[in-house]
Amino acid sequence: MTHQFDLTTQTATRIPMMPDAQTVTEVTHWTDHLFSFRLMRPQSFRFRSGEFVMIGLLGENGKPLLRAYSIASPSWDDELEFYSIKVPDGALTSRLQHIQPGDQIILRPKPVGTLVLDALLPGRRVWFLATGTGIAPFASLMRDPETYEKFESVVMMHTCRSQTELEYGRKLVEGLIDDPLIGEMVAGKLHYYPTTTREESARMGRITDNLENGKVFADLGIPAMNRETDRAMICGSLAFNTDVKQVLERFGLREGANSEPLEYVVEKAFVGDGV
Repeated sequence: MTHQFDLTTQTATRIPMMPDAQTVTEVTHWTDHLFSFRLMRPQSFRFRSGEFVMIGLLGENGKPLLRAYSIASPSWDDELEFYSIKVPDGALTSRLQHIQPGDQIILRPKPVGTLVLDALLPGRRVWFLATGTGIAPFASLMRDPETYEKFESVVMMHTCRSQTELEYGRKLVEGLIDDPLIGEMVAGKLHYYPTTTREESARMGRITDNLENGKVFADLGIPAMNRETDRAMICGSLAFNTDVKQVLERFGLREGANSEPLEYVVEKAFVGDGV
């Protein structure tokens, strides 16, 4: 069960104002180790859906403690959303997980990243491949009209250990069809493929396995991946990124970048264990 706190209904212990600080407007705890939160967005803050930014809190020494977080909200949103793990002894998340509406978070003004549509060559189908909180940049891209304008089909593969860890992504995807901005664009175009690796569920298995053995293509009734039509984005742990890259390259896809768009891109600034 999720626990949500809203700025309009909760009284928060406020952190003193900091340079580049923005106010927390909402916090949702999805599991004991996963939560999301929203910040007020400065009018001057511009980003491309899929990018990440440095955010954080003041450390005990009075210096900013910052980490890279993908922005989970789309570029048109009036607020900024982030999705995070909770690490009990993590330098940042051990404190960040206790934020409440009204608290202040440091937000650096320069978003960057490779998981942007401009880093891919034109194609007909795009794959979003994520584990855990790696779904955050795709939460942004799935809510951006440009994604559906550029691609005929969007496949969101998200893998976690248990079904509760998939809840953030599931709720987001289910709400897209009723979104007044992109609901009609999403219908028939977005294919959601969540799987678990430890807990029994309707769909199981790692993303790499489900791609290599063809199960995802069979389950969704879609053609296998190929360089001419398919593009992909990857966001997860270093090991996950490496494994998925190898699979995509066996399908003939090549890694691109902002400066050289090709068939797939990888986000290397993922927030993982120990932060």
